[in-house]
Amino acid sequence: MKHILIVVDIQKDFVDGALGTAEAAAMTENAARRIKEFGGDIFVTYDTHFENYMETAESSKLPIPHCIKGTEGWELDKNIAKSLAGKDFTKVEKFTFGSTELPDLIRKVVRNEDFDITLIGLCTDICVVSNALILKANFPEKDIYVDASCCAGVTCETHNAALTTMKMCQINIID
Repeated sequence: MKHILIVVDIQKDFVDGALGTAEAAAMTENAARRIKEFGGDIFVTYDTHFENYMETAESSKLPIPHCIKGTEGWELDKNIAKSLAGKDFTKVEKFTFGSTELPDLIRKVVRNEDFDITLIGLCTDICVVSNALILKANFPEKDIYVDASCCAGVTCETHNAALTTMKMCQINIID
């Protein structure tokens, strides 16, 4: 059986940059340890925006430029980058909350083998839940896990609400 790890948007701007939180900074050690110990295929998503961010639909609801490609804020958190050093992984730039490209990339890796998927990352209540639901819709018979100890939301309340939503959609919540 193949094991897939999806590392969702653990970028500087979400940890200690423009949209960083204490909870996000606190979870990076758990996430880094999970990555180091993981023995399967790894996909790393990058929330990706450009200099015209303030002209986008997203900026009308979140008017804080973040994860601008080529900036320090777009780069992975230093703990996460260090944990990925020497590991093969697939980088997935995404331009919205969930990656519609990710299911096809996973299909190419797993071919006809059985597999499961585990997600970790930021933010539980936006990009983690979006990707988890896209993956569940594409792979309804596969086990999909979210490691809550390796995630953080915009707030603790919305983090917990997202975990409840995913659990209701038959995504396994572990910690």
